[in-house]
Amino acid sequence: MATAQTALEPIAIAVLSKAPGSVKTRLRPVLGAEGSAALHTRLIARTLETALAAGTGPVTVWAASDKTHPALRSIVLRPGLTLARQPEGDLGRRMQVALTSACPALVIGTDCPALTPDHLRDAAQALRSGVDVVLIPVDDGGYALIGARNPHPQLFTDMAWGTATIMADTRRRIMDLGLSWRELEQLWDVDVPADLERLRREGFAYLMD
Repeated sequence: MATAQTALEPIAIAVLSKAPGSVKTRLRPVLGAEGSAALHTRLIARTLETALAAGTGPVTVWAASDKTHPALRSIVLRPGLTLARQPEGDLGRRMQVALTSACPALVIGTDCPALTPDHLRDAAQALRSGVDVVLIPVDDGGYALIGARNPHPQLFTDMAWGTATIMADTRRRIMDLGLSWRELEQLWDVDVPADLERLRREGFAYLMD
């Protein structure tokens, strides 16, 4: 049972992001280069608003490559946000460093508009309750959030990032390590043209305007 002290424990949020225009290339055939960059910019802004609204703890934006990119800085230069540079390496290495720097912490990306402040609060509370790892799976077999009370490098090494087995592989790794974990409701993210229709259907058409 959580004590009054652990109930108030800050849970940091680390947001991994790339500069607008450097990702979402699979959407360019539908949206064009400028449209894809604009969508990504709005997804970043929505994610940061969500992270700040959750109020679980400090929020750090981990920027890939040049964190001085003007479009990225224009989004993150606001009260309550810290900007850091992602390290070199694969996605696992970048998530591991972001998590290790602020444990207990939640690590999220910027391509899950369905993620809400309540999801982040629920994930933070899971860690406060003593669970080792918390996850929010997504429809494509990955996850939109991973959080942990302590660093667990094994969760991020030798993984097939970008494949449909990441969530299943992570569950197996957690069990192999003997860790406790909790999964919250499954969400969805935006990666391919088919996801754009879901954006419209779920009420996020404004992100493409």
